[in-house]
Amino acid sequence: MHAEWLDIGPVDQLPALGARTLLVQGGDQIAIFRTANGGVHALVDKCPHKDGPLSQGIVHDTTVTCPLHNWRISLITGEALGEDKGCTRVIPVKVDAGRILISRAEALKGIG
Repeated sequence: MHAEWLDIGPVDQLPALGARTLLVQGGDQIAIFRTANGGVHALVDKCPHKDGPLSQGIVHDTTVTCPLHNWRISLITGEALGEDKGCTRVIPVKVDAGRILISRAEALKGIG
């Protein structure tokens, strides 16, 4: 039996207002974000507009701005904000004892 959560490393390795990526073999690349207040969020690393790499965007509060066309995406819901429409998949994440944990089921979703 597999653990429900995947430990992907210490939270202090993730810079405030920054992102890191996690490559899932056979699946989608995941972007892990840290907000200025220390919140940690995870999304599939594709903007719903043109699949831009959200991990390379700018984090503001609880949103990230796609580096390709400036779409703002909620780190909480994955939804595009403002006039833009679309959504990227949210990966459940939690911090426990200073470690970042992501949902195994969501991280591996779509893998045979």
